[in-house]
Amino acid sequence: MNLDSLEQNIGYKFKDKDLLKNALTHTSYAYEHNVQSNEKLEFLGDSILEFVSSEYMYNKYLQLKEGEMTKVRATVVCEKSLYKIAILHNFSDFLFLGKSELMTGGNKRPAILADSVEAVIAAIFIDGGLEPAKKFIIENLKDEIEQATKHVGEKDYKTVLQEELQKNGDVKIQYKIIKETGPDHDKTFEAEVCLNGKVLATGKGKSKKEAEMQAAKKALENL
Repeated sequence: MNLDSLEQNIGYKFKDKDLLKNALTHTSYAYEHNVQSNEKLEFLGDSILEFVSSEYMYNKYLQLKEGEMTKVRATVVCEKSLYKIAILHNFSDFLFLGKSELMTGGNKRPAILADSVEAVIAAIFIDGGLEPAKKFIIENLKDEIEQATKHVGEKDYKTVLQEELQKNGDVKIQYKIIKETGPDHDKTFEAEVCLNGKVLATGKGKSKKEAEMQAAKKALENL
């Protein structure tokens, strides 16, 4: 498999191509071919990712408190964000998977793709040092971090709405995602909030949670 186009996608040229291949080698392939899987690289990549994102937030978002930075990091350093990165750079075309894993669509599985991104981060770090690894992480996560920092201090509008509506006794509040637009790595969600089956408001966001929160916020404004 030619990995040159993946190197072009991620913006880093490996001195040791075997490192990149190792980062893309799933346990199913490793077992079938008696080679090393990407699990150890994934372990290292996870730590590098946490450190780099923490340092970036510490230096850039001076207004954030420790607890808020922890929340932002948890929102950003997760399977969903890493899966988006994998989709953006077409990692699914370059994974080394066992036959059965490949047949069952393993190259599209979010967990496998997210793990491969962590492994590639570690491979970049071993091959070229911290700076190129840092560059890859920040270029791919800075927008997610920026988005997460905007909402970290917000009130939990869903809880506030529930408390307001329950002042009049028992009520049934439901949230429903009614629309999804955009590609997998950059979706926009639209949610509605209903009270006893009646729609109170709708809201949009880059995640289901954010869309529901915006719907709750609008419902409170309407009340």
